[in-house]
Amino acid sequence: MVKLNPDENIVKMIKEGLKRKGGYCPCKMEINEDNKCMCKEFREQIADPDFEGFCHCMLYYKSKD
Repeated sequence: MVKLNPDENIVKMIKEGLKRKGGYCPCKMEINEDNKCMCKEFREQIADPDFEGFCHCMLYYKSKD
């Protein structure tokens, strides 16, 4: 299950960064399709049934539940 970070301040900060960068991860320097939110790195991580944790920018959290 993927959900937003429970820390509302982090969610607000990251969403503001996403708006400034046109939907691209505010934590990554390059602007390319791999860094469009939800980034390729996290999509690959969540494809692993054993992965549990936050995406790179901490906006999303994937639990095993």
